[in-house]
Amino acid sequence: MATFKKTNIKVFTKAGPELTPDNIYWKKFSAPVLVKEFGPIDYIDFSPAEPYHFAVTCSVRVQVYNPITKLVTKNLSRFKEAAYGGSFRRDGRLLCAGGEEAAVKLFDVGTRSLLRLFSGHRAPVHRTFFTADGIHIASFSDDKTTALWDIPSEKQILKFDEHTDYVRAGAVSPVSPDIFVSGSYDKTVNLYDARTGNKIFTVNHDAPVESVIFLPSGGIVLSAGGTEIRVWDTLTGGKLLAKMSNHHKTITCLTIASHGHKILSGSLDRHVKVYDTGTYKAVHTLDYPNSVLSLGISSNDETIVAGMVDGLISIRRREDDTKDAKQERKKASYRYAGEKLHARSIDVLIREENKQVMGKYDSCLRKFQYSKALDEVMRPYVTNKQPHVTVSLLQELTRRQGLRQALAGREGKSLVTILKFLIRHVGSIRFGRVILHVANVLMDVYEDHLEELSSEPRTMFNLLAKKLDEEEELIMSLTELQGPLQMILSGAEAITSLTTIEPPSLEPSTAAQKNLVLSIA
Repeated sequence: MATFKKTNIKVFTKAGPELTPDNIYWKKFSAPVLVKEFGPIDYIDFSPAEPYHFAVTCSVRVQVYNPITKLVTKNLSRFKEAAYGGSFRRDGRLLCAGGEEAAVKLFDVGTRSLLRLFSGHRAPVHRTFFTADGIHIASFSDDKTTALWDIPSEKQILKFDEHTDYVRAGAVSPVSPDIFVSGSYDKTVNLYDARTGNKIFTVNHDAPVESVIFLPSGGIVLSAGGTEIRVWDTLTGGKLLAKMSNHHKTITCLTIASHGHKILSGSLDRHVKVYDTGTYKAVHTLDYPNSVLSLGISSNDETIVAGMVDGLISIRRREDDTKDAKQERKKASYRYAGEKLHARSIDVLIREENKQVMGKYDSCLRKFQYSKALDEVMRPYVTNKQPHVTVSLLQELTRRQGLRQALAGREGKSLVTILKFLIRHVGSIRFGRVILHVANVLMDVYEDHLEELSSEPRTMFNLLAKKLDEEEELIMSLTELQGPLQMILSGAEAITSLTTIEPPSLEPSTAAQKNLVLSIA
């Protein structure tokens, strides 16, 4: 006796993004743990030394968190007004921060003691960083200046006043203690050399600069402002290498991940984009519940932390790899122990049998009750949550040549339910072809009996006709737009030598659609 084959409902699964190694890698982060702070999160910085604690600058304090417990281990609160830009030294033992008090403060993380106070700025200091040698601090202030401080003597070594607006972004070279870069609201990025005391070059970002960073090689600088990230080559005097425009709101922060192979950007559009440093193309997106102001990631990519405008801190941990490795080792040890201790006592291995449960619609199909099968998949909980099941059954009825039989002889609520489903999904990319065929068959069945139907089914038929008219107009408009778009993309490809993807071709509506519209009209 032949075995009944269940309806295939995997045909219409949603087409997700292409699964790449980058997607797999970044999806291994666990669900975020949210911690509430008081006020917007200004800056997040990870300690370069294990166990990779991270500092969160918010309100009038800098708090050091343990990434595993998600609890505060140190609270640096020697601020009378708002603190800004708390960052670690390379050894993780010292931390410097600016603030509304127009001063730079140096703390011992272990004892929470205030070691140095660098005064000299005339406006709030938003960013402070240790230089590569660890004995100097670069500060970036709203007084339009950038300064270099000597930690042992507590004195200002250099001061640059090249900008004409607030300096809210800065970075120090990871390879040279004398090179640092500043970004300002005057839309420019300046590179300085402390050995000569001069500015090396200035480049224009064309938008207020919110963040700048060096790549680990020290030869590439990235600036973020507006909705664009620009890549500059410092070795050729600031040559523009690339532009990245993947956000639709202001980009607020940049950071480096995967030992310099990835770039992360946070934005007010609630997204964090991951870029590949080889191609400067976005490879993954992380979503957040609110606008992202600050971003940090540990050097081993184990923890990623984002600070948001409403004071929430999102902490995600990459624990899957270690868990999987431990589980594999545990299973291997059990297998080894089993082989040693129980090898002779195990005679038969009984496999677990997975019983497949048949749906009600499949039971009806098995009995050739096509109308009842259609009724089962037209129930609200199926059409609302699993429309692909309904469409799969419609396709199966078409294959069995039982669609006309299932649709015939209906009136009132039963017919209205089918019409509502068709109207809702007639423009769907996933279901369009099947829905269009079903609409044609339905119209053929009831074409000579429209006058006999009640008012509600006739109204729904009119709505279906209107919906098909709208779809036809949309397709024709997109077809007309395809030509100009191809010309624009071809011109851009010739100018920038970038590879573009042509938009998919759009076919005009079929004769069946036109016949259906005309017959209803």
